[in-house]
Amino acid sequence: MTREGYEKLKAELEFLRGPERMRVAETIREAKSHGDLKENAAYHEAKLNQQRLDGRISDLEKAVQRATIVERVESDGDTAQLGSKVLLLDLEFDDELTITLVGSFEADPAQGHVSLGSPFGEALVGKTVGDVIEVEAPGGVTNYKVLQVS
Repeated sequence: MTREGYEKLKAELEFLRGPERMRVAETIREAKSHGDLKENAAYHEAKLNQQRLDGRISDLEKAVQRATIVERVESDGDTAQLGSKVLLLDLEFDDELTITLVGSFEADPAQGHVSLGSPFGEALVGKTVGDVIEVEAPGGVTNYKVLQVS
């Protein structure tokens, strides 16, 4: 994963272990004060949230522990690789989009962070300016031209 992605994971883990865990514990305490726990929907919801939080913390701990930070090779700045920002031209709609190639755990398509393991990421790895890639998606095949790699 990228150094930026690793730092984001560590920050999220710290937040979840600290302020978020305390908030959830306070919600449970408040729900307990409402009486009979068998029929207390707020209590059951709070406990469910605690389980989700503990699961996310566990996932993040494993990811941080097993993470390998890969630095972008600067001497090969023209080839798309982990950490590259790639400016693409959608050849069908004549629209430009910028994506960043990241590890699977830090992927966030809404933010333009595309996993190397995704069909889009796999199609881009190793490509250079001027290359045309073909990406198969649920809506069909889309072609993109690589305009810039940084």
